[in-house]
Amino acid sequence: MTHLQRELTQAVWRKSSRSGSGDQCVEMAALSSDLRAVRDSKDPAGPALVLTPAAWRSLLDTIKES
Repeated sequence: MTHLQRELTQAVWRKSSRSGSGDQCVEMAALSSDLRAVRDSKDPAGPALVLTPAAWRSLLDTIKES
């Protein structure tokens, strides 16, 4: 198991405060080196998208513009 896999397994995931009661929720976790991970809350054992600090900021900026 790689360091990143271990970190994702042990991460503290939190659901978006904007998530409704439906089934379209995402969760995020802060990782080391200021990385952020995003995953589908319906599939916690599934894949996670790991973002660099710049990519995370870009994602948040894009969401805010929507």
